[in-house]
Amino acid sequence: MTTPFRQPVPPEAPPGSARCLVVDDDPLVRRSLCRVLLAQGMEPIEAESGEAALAMLMADRSIPLVITDLYMPGMDGLTLVREVKSRCPDTSVLVVTGVADVDTAVKSFQLGAADYLSKPVLVEEVRARVHGALEKRRLVLENRWLQKSYQERLETQLRELAQRNKEMFLGQIQMAVRMLEARDIYTRGHSQRVSIYATKTAVQLGITGDLLEQIRLGGELHDIGKIGTRDEILNKPGALTEAEFKEVQRHVTEGEEILAPLRRDHPIMLQIVRSHHEHLDGSGFPDGLEGDAIPLPARIVSVADAFDAMTTNRAYRQTRTPAEALKEIERHAGTQFDPEAVGAFQRGFRDLHRLPIQTA
Repeated sequence: MTTPFRQPVPPEAPPGSARCLVVDDDPLVRRSLCRVLLAQGMEPIEAESGEAALAMLMADRSIPLVITDLYMPGMDGLTLVREVKSRCPDTSVLVVTGVADVDTAVKSFQLGAADYLSKPVLVEEVRARVHGALEKRRLVLENRWLQKSYQERLETQLRELAQRNKEMFLGQIQMAVRMLEARDIYTRGHSQRVSIYATKTAVQLGITGDLLEQIRLGGELHDIGKIGTRDEILNKPGALTEAEFKEVQRHVTEGEEILAPLRRDHPIMLQIVRSHHEHLDGSGFPDGLEGDAIPLPARIVSVADAFDAMTTNRAYRQTRTPAEALKEIERHAGTQFDPEAVGAFQRGFRDLHRLPIQTA
């Protein structure tokens, strides 16, 4: 019995081999190139036309290398190069051209081809050109990764530096508040107590997270603008003149200006500093805001600030008991103070015998 002739089956590429899409309308040329690529340890994939090759690339954009003939029916090699580099810019392209087609090969370079192979194709030339194209692609991708990695590290370092600078600035502001209060024995510890009162009141209103932290900071820094107010006004035992009162009123806007570098990360804190002297009926300062136009955090700090001012000695009046202070606040709820904030303060501090709180 005669044994039928069988065409040799090319060996399979090793697992994980780099793939290469071979594009040529001549099956003999395709298979010849595929055998060379297999011997080089690559995994060749065949396409009989530019259209078929482009469809394969669109289905799998991870193919690193395309080898294409320039002259094919339908989509020619130059068009394929243009389409590949437009849609899959990380895919490297080699073109196969005859000796008389050097000008066409140059055009392919202009479209983004990495190199060309001359017909008739030589095994060593294929190996050298393929290796060169893949190595160039590797270097481009590696360089891009390094640039991206460097950019990400740089951005991270800049963010960390900016955060440290903000933390240092905030620390300096907090120190300035303590120095401000050290100038006046009557207000010593005021900002810390207001911060505690405001935070606990906010909790009663269901406030948590970053907003709660900004209320805590806003309570601590609400009077930072007074650092520019003259001592003789801050410590004056009698009533202030109209001009002196206007100078005191400026502390809310000046405080906002001082804290302006923190506006992006702590906008609520700046609202508190500016608006904690606004009244529900619009009679407050600096903007004469009414009702809900006053930010809730500022309304909370307003109650805390007033309570602490009344329950500690001031140069211009004697202290009141916590019960007396709370009664006064209740009397002005709905006109000066937000009733909701007043109620939350009362729920947070039910035992008036423990007030005012003691600070270091």
